[in-house]
Amino acid sequence: MLGILTLDTGFPRIRGDVGCPETFPFPVRFATPKGAAVDLVVHRRDDSMLPAFIEAGRGLVDAGAVGIATTCGFLARWQDELTAALTVPVLSSALLQAPLVARTLPKGRRVGIVTYSAVDVTPELLAAVGLPAWTPVEGVDPVGTFGRTIRHGTAKLDVEAMAADVAGAARRLVGAHRDVGAIVLECANMPPYRAAVETATGLPVYDAAQLVAWFHAGLAATVPRYGRRDLW
Repeated sequence: MLGILTLDTGFPRIRGDVGCPETFPFPVRFATPKGAAVDLVVHRRDDSMLPAFIEAGRGLVDAGAVGIATTCGFLARWQDELTAALTVPVLSSALLQAPLVARTLPKGRRVGIVTYSAVDVTPELLAAVGLPAWTPVEGVDPVGTFGRTIRHGTAKLDVEAMAADVAGAARRLVGAHRDVGAIVLECANMPPYRAAVETATGLPVYDAAQLVAWFHAGLAATVPRYGRRDLW
């Protein structure tokens, strides 16, 4: 079983979203740290929330999780702290794959990032995942359907508008940076719209759901080595 830490959001999670159990052909269990709202974790970058994520991660390990993933690409800033605190492997962010994607590209091509919030993809966050500060980044419109849905929630998901917003950000990215050779989708709510990005750009696209499936494939035959009673 794979454990997944989620933010406290208010919108439907559809197939493809890392927060939807139907996305994966293997067992997953979710835990939402108390108070883990999008504004607090992403926009305010409140590091006082880290202990709550560690506690929720430990609960998933105690329940039998062989690894921990998350549904927020911005949690990459806590990758080292989470791996130090938990006894199973941790995959904090889709952004962790970006340096590998960059290494696969032909000379003169760069990896680009499409994100929920461009202003919050800081040089510090890029450095935390091993990317240079000049990495091309483009976000969805903060007041568009995707941005408003993630931040404020909605009872019904407008899938077409969500896809259009993500694809639009990708088009702006490649329009502004002609040397982008592949795209990584930062947000774990973006994988349902990967096909729209591929169609819009004609480029390879990598997302969180793909990465989580790869992560689990290496863990599938393992069992947790330690429980809470052994270490805490």
